[in-house]
Amino acid sequence: MAAVDLNVQSEIGKLEGVILHKPGAEVENMTPQTAQRALYSDILNLSIAQREYEQLNGVLSKYTKVYYVEELLASLLENYRERERLIGRICIEEEVTDYFDYLMEMSSVQLAKSLIEGVPARINTLTAYLKEEYYALYPLYNFYFTRDASVTIGNNALICRMANKVRMRESLIMEAIFKSSAFNCNIINAHDFHPGNADIYMEGGDILIARDDILLIGNGMRTSTQGIDMLISRLLKDRSEKKRHVIVQQLPNSPESFIHLDMVFTLLDKDKCMVFEPLILGNNQYQTVHMELEGGKVTGIKSVRNIPWALKQLGMDLQPVSCGGTTDLWNQERVQWHSGANFFALAPGKVISYARNIHTLNELDKNGFSILSAWDVIDGKHDIADYERCVVTIDGSELPRGGGGARCMTMPISRGNII
Repeated sequence: MAAVDLNVQSEIGKLEGVILHKPGAEVENMTPQTAQRALYSDILNLSIAQREYEQLNGVLSKYTKVYYVEELLASLLENYRERERLIGRICIEEEVTDYFDYLMEMSSVQLAKSLIEGVPARINTLTAYLKEEYYALYPLYNFYFTRDASVTIGNNALICRMANKVRMRESLIMEAIFKSSAFNCNIINAHDFHPGNADIYMEGGDILIARDDILLIGNGMRTSTQGIDMLISRLLKDRSEKKRHVIVQQLPNSPESFIHLDMVFTLLDKDKCMVFEPLILGNNQYQTVHMELEGGKVTGIKSVRNIPWALKQLGMDLQPVSCGGTTDLWNQERVQWHSGANFFALAPGKVISYARNIHTLNELDKNGFSILSAWDVIDGKHDIADYERCVVTIDGSELPRGGGGARCMTMPISRGNII
């Protein structure tokens, strides 16, 4: 198979390729006692979560090329050098070097499965017995949110340095995947930038590409100012005269539903965006900062009103659509909690969201979006090509409890240019 070129220049260009990870046994390999460490507030019903996920997977498979983490991982593990490098890094980082030979002897398919679902500890020493840990390598409970561990920016694969150590292996796996022969891209690895500096971290849910020259970045509990500065310094290595813009939105540290920028702001169409109005448009203490980059340096930095206002100054006049509707603050807060602002675009004006967020869907209906169920799209009753604007809705009773929506569960690697 020829290597795939990465190319993402916007949030809404026609989707041409996406990486997914179907939630599996790793989601169920959790107890109420370990849920908090896994960054969950509750444990999920896996069978229901998988049925809901099949709707997302089915819609995406119908309209674009889908790549699956476990298959990509198993394929690269067939190469001994790549296997040795990845397993060596994981064993060192997670302090289980005595498991290196055991892991290296597994079949590629079993090893890929184990790296995601977890490796039970061998209780064969006093030290292991007294640690009272069931796993030597913890399950990757959050990996179905493929958005966070890596980001495609143009032809670059940014390998994120995750805010929580429990997710670090996700970024190591994604780095190995993008370094494999399956993809052709330039890699920006946040782990290589001042590796001893714990203040440098970022996640993909905080990074949105508004236009090929405009990045939107959230600064909150999962992406630090130092992480943003690191990313900007790497972008500045392109010393072309083209001016770039980075718009940074400060985010609250609580509640946990404000985990990433894409939980309060996403792009829907060339002229529309979804906003959680109290934070994005309201008067509050959270700053929006506009940075200008040109000729290899930061040429300007200033506070601005809000993201839509800043984008309008740059020629992107977006009409905000309010998450939860415009009239009831309680509805806005309830819907935002369940990822009601988290939309993923298949193409301009054609997006995916949860069906449960009816107040947001009603608002979208008022703004010219047809509401289609995922099963009807999968079964061929509706074709998104027949609609100028539409929202494809997937069931969401269990998936949102993991803390994310359709954008969180998708990692685009290629999009068409917007005409």
